[in-house]
Amino acid sequence: MDDFLNLLNQVWTSGFLGINMSQILVTIFILTASLILRGVFANLGVSTLKKITSKTKTDLDDILLDSLKRPLGFIPVTIGFYIIMIYLPLEGIVDLVATNLVKALIVYTIFSALSNFVSPLFSVLSNNTWLTQAMSVWLERSTRVLVWVIGLAIILDIFGIEIGPLIAGLGLFSVAIALGAQDLFKNLISGMLIIGENRFQPGHRIEVPGQFHGIVESIGFRSTTVRLFDTSPMIIPNKDLSDISVINHGLNKYRRIRWMINLIYSSSAEEISKICKEIENFINDENQGFCINPGQESFAKAVEFGASSIDLEILCYTNKDSYTEYSEVKQNLLLKIKSIVIKNNSDFAFPSRSIYFENNLEK
Repeated sequence: MDDFLNLLNQVWTSGFLGINMSQILVTIFILTASLILRGVFANLGVSTLKKITSKTKTDLDDILLDSLKRPLGFIPVTIGFYIIMIYLPLEGIVDLVATNLVKALIVYTIFSALSNFVSPLFSVLSNNTWLTQAMSVWLERSTRVLVWVIGLAIILDIFGIEIGPLIAGLGLFSVAIALGAQDLFKNLISGMLIIGENRFQPGHRIEVPGQFHGIVESIGFRSTTVRLFDTSPMIIPNKDLSDISVINHGLNKYRRIRWMINLIYSSSAEEISKICKEIENFINDENQGFCINPGQESFAKAVEFGASSIDLEILCYTNKDSYTEYSEVKQNLLLKIKSIVIKNNSDFAFPSRSIYFENNLEK
């Protein structure tokens, strides 16, 4: 029994790497406490600072404060590691690694806060007319990557890893990668051109005749996602979109309605004139969902003697962007035209042909 107690005492005293068991238990306690205090400190710090930011007129400080919640949680963990480093009798390489680890945690906490600042900062900048939504997303992603690249470079420098030779080695590696990834860089540059030229933005309805027609959901580094009208997503490489003609319906000021109406030949000139006049009055009424296009006036005119009808051309505009509202305007116009035509004792013609025989047919 005495031998077992002596063995237990030796294990308790010697511990691991010169650290006895009591010190190991204290270390575990400090580490556990710092992890528990992580959430408490973050919530307490944010709530305290919110009392100050709530008195300001701008919302930017409130948004930035919310983004600080996660990085604030790393402060107790960093302090806990620092206390452990001081408490434990570390020497030589172990002490150096522990010191560098604490420094790396401090750098990580700082750059984590900077990375979280990026999103609210660009959400404010996106309100400016010169910064489009897609451009804001690209710049936000690029800035966040740049922040973490700088942070990683500092952490590597803390651990004594030289950045210069590493960058030189990556440069040679990048050349080899670039030769096999030309399409990736083409898509990347094409995406930048699409955003820079402001060809279209997320939410715009675009069309490539004969290929697709849908709503732009996102413009990524490599591809653009378009949601088709059957709700299926279509992923298109950016280089393909930059090399073709794209109709951007999202930039339309007006939506045009152009119809040809066929009236029967028995309609009198007075009836046709009244029909055109009443239709013109209707399509020039903004209360009916139509609008006045300064470049092209709306009209309803008899324009041609057709093969079996007198043809009326109707041209008008609406600013209804929603397809449902646009269809409703067209429906109201259709019903109004029908009622006007019937009211004026005319009717709609349909294709017909009369055949005359010069001689009576013999039986």
